[in-house]
Amino acid sequence: MARKQASQGTPATAALAAAGVPFVLHPYHHDPATASYGMEAAEVLGIDPARVFKTLMVDVDGQLAVGVVPVSGNLDLKAMAASLGGKKAAMADSAVAERRTGYVLGGISPLGQRQAARTVVDDSALEQETVLVSGGRRGLDIELDPRDLIRLTGAISAPIRTGR
Repeated sequence: MARKQASQGTPATAALAAAGVPFVLHPYHHDPATASYGMEAAEVLGIDPARVFKTLMVDVDGQLAVGVVPVSGNLDLKAMAASLGGKKAAMADSAVAERRTGYVLGGISPLGQRQAARTVVDDSALEQETVLVSGGRRGLDIELDPRDLIRLTGAISAPIRTGR
């Protein structure tokens, strides 16, 4: 996989470049009327939704955490809490997620966040040779090896998605 940068620089691409991790940028035209950013990326890029992952900020027992799941499913909040040794999880407020990560909704990347949080990547990522995650802005996805994603985010891998 070639490392590709150009004028698409974001904190996510900077983190990958600094770590020397190979990645491919997938820019696409984002339609502001789209409700599902991840599914939009999969459709526009013509990529199986099982390989395109969304990044969700959650509150697990009063602590913010990040769940990364395929856009073809949803985050199982109970499984997310359990994977981190917690009892209860709820979606974080969107304004809190934006402040904490430094990204806007629909462009939140698990990489290069302003303030790192405990991260869980759905175990289905490891079934893929490469996965795509947000590149740090709407209309930009990054393709990389899921093992690199887990390593760079300090994530654990666990079954946290619904729709198995």
